[in-house]
Amino acid sequence: MTLTDVNIKVPTGMTMYLKPQNQHAELVRNALLLYPYINDRTISHGKAAEILEISKYELIELYDGLGLAYLSQDIEEIEEEMEAWEKLKGAVK
Repeated sequence: MTLTDVNIKVPTGMTMYLKPQNQHAELVRNALLLYPYINDRTISHGKAAEILEISKYELIELYDGLGLAYLSQDIEEIEEEMEAWEKLKGAVK
C-alpha cells in the first residue's frame, strides 16, 4: 500500500490519539476516516476496502466490531420493505 502524509487540523489534545501504536490501530483509524464518506454514500464499502487494501468482508467486520452496522435500516424499515415486496409479488401474479 502506498502511503502519503496529509496535514489536518485537530484539537491539540487529540494529537496523541492519532499516532497509531501498531498496524491494526492504523487500519482502524484509516477506516474511521473513510466511514463518513461511506455513510453519506460518496463511496461504497467495496471502494473503502479497496483503498485500505483489505476485503470488503474484513472492512464490514471491522466496522461491526466498532458498532457501525453494515445495514443502516432498523427492523421496522425492513418489515415495511418485506410487506411492500409481498404486495408487489401478489400483484404480479
